[in-house]
Amino acid sequence: MKITDVEVQLKDNPAWPGFQWRQGLPGSEPASTSAILRIHTDEGIYGEAHVRRGIIAKDIVDRRIRDELLGADPLMREFLWHRMWELDRVEEFPIYVLGLVDVALWDLAGKAAGLPVWKLLGGHREAIPAYASTVTYGSIEEYLDIADQCLEAGYSAIKLHAWGDARRDAELSTKLRDHVGDKIELMYDGSAGFDLPDAIYLGHALSDAGYLWYEEPMREFSVTSHKWLAEKVRVPLLVAETSDGAHMNTADFLASGCAAYVRTSTPLKGGVTGAMRIAHLADAYQVRAEVHGPSVIHQHLCMAISNTTYYEALIHGNPIESNPEVGSDGMVRAPMAPGFGYEEGLISDVFAFENRKK
Repeated sequence: MKITDVEVQLKDNPAWPGFQWRQGLPGSEPASTSAILRIHTDEGIYGEAHVRRGIIAKDIVDRRIRDELLGADPLMREFLWHRMWELDRVEEFPIYVLGLVDVALWDLAGKAAGLPVWKLLGGHREAIPAYASTVTYGSIEEYLDIADQCLEAGYSAIKLHAWGDARRDAELSTKLRDHVGDKIELMYDGSAGFDLPDAIYLGHALSDAGYLWYEEPMREFSVTSHKWLAEKVRVPLLVAETSDGAHMNTADFLASGCAAYVRTSTPLKGGVTGAMRIAHLADAYQVRAEVHGPSVIHQHLCMAISNTTYYEALIHGNPIESNPEVGSDGMVRAPMAPGFGYEEGLISDVFAFENRKK
């Protein structure tokens, strides 16, 4: 099998509903141009991957990537993954482009084998609980109402994206624990909003309230600052979400001893190959590798990675909008179509809001 064409289809998308991850950090997308990358072969099988920043991705594919892929064997994923890292040395790919080809090649391989990607990766489970990952709401009272809606919808765990104010977020975290009781798992995501002193202050509150993890409290440029934070607070840290070096930076977080959890994902970690490298690396240290963000690709990762515990389901709006991939029992079940299943109408995070409005 040989690659015969590398196609980039641009797609205009309407603006997402307005929301924030914290004060000063928008989460919603304005009207934009995304892209679908399709890698075609001489056997009529193709693989695809989606990316939000379509114009940037198309430019890079046209200038750097297409010529690298034409004539190559698409099943040589490991070799081509390393080639993308080589080209990164020249191009300095945006982090969301680094794994784009790899995702399309895994989709292609699943179709060639007649298997969903999670089974091609080995397969560990056929269902996993989802946690409700909130956007930022206006008041403590609204958060408590949202929590009630999440529990009514079947979620057994809730993660806060709050305001990025250590004192205010500490009060919210405590009151949410009092509201839902001790049997509901709670997590907190700082979206890199704090410096070390404020991260320590909030970390003590999360420790006292029994939160499962404390995610991305600071920008991830300094491993040392996270090591110092881990020495000061008892709540487990979840780190290495956006570190540009993917598995290499994640290794430094693990070696420092600060990580009880690390993040893995396809858009931020070099595709499926990079995401699995991180999961296996974390497993060697008995650390959990939690999959970051909702998408059909991440449903596959959750079914394949043994040391992950939840699927992240985005909660936005009030009343909250439903997530079609999450059942009434709060569970996400394994996709069964070959590849990632885009042709079956399953959605990636790129088109999530657009498709849910239909």
